[in-house]
Amino acid sequence: MNSKNKLVLATIATSTLVPSTAFAQEAAASGGGSSAAAAIGASLAIGLAVIGGGLGQGKAAAAALEGISRNPGAAPRIQTPMILGLALIESLVLFGFLIAFLLQGKV
Repeated sequence: MNSKNKLVLATIATSTLVPSTAFAQEAAASGGGSSAAAAIGASLAIGLAVIGGGLGQGKAAAAALEGISRNPGAAPRIQTPMILGLALIESLVLFGFLIAFLLQGKV
C-alpha cells in the first residue's frame, strides 16, 4: 500500500471509530447497552447514505455532462433522465436520514 492509501484508510477508520466510542461512553454512563448500538447504527446509516449518495450523484452528473459534451444536440434527452436519477438518489439519502432519525429516537 502506498502512503496515500494508508492515509485514506486511517482517515476513514478515525472518522468511523471516534464518534462511535463517544456514543458508547455516553450509553455506558446511562446504563443502557442497546442505545449505544442504536447510536452507532444511526451514525453509520447517515454516513453511508451521504457518502453513497454523493458518489452516485457525482458519477451521474459526470456521465451526463460527458454525453452532452459529445453530442450537444441530445442535451434535452440527456438532462431529463439525469435530473430524475439525481432525484431518486437524493430520495435514498433522505431514506437513510429517516432511518438514522428513527434509530436516534431509541437512544
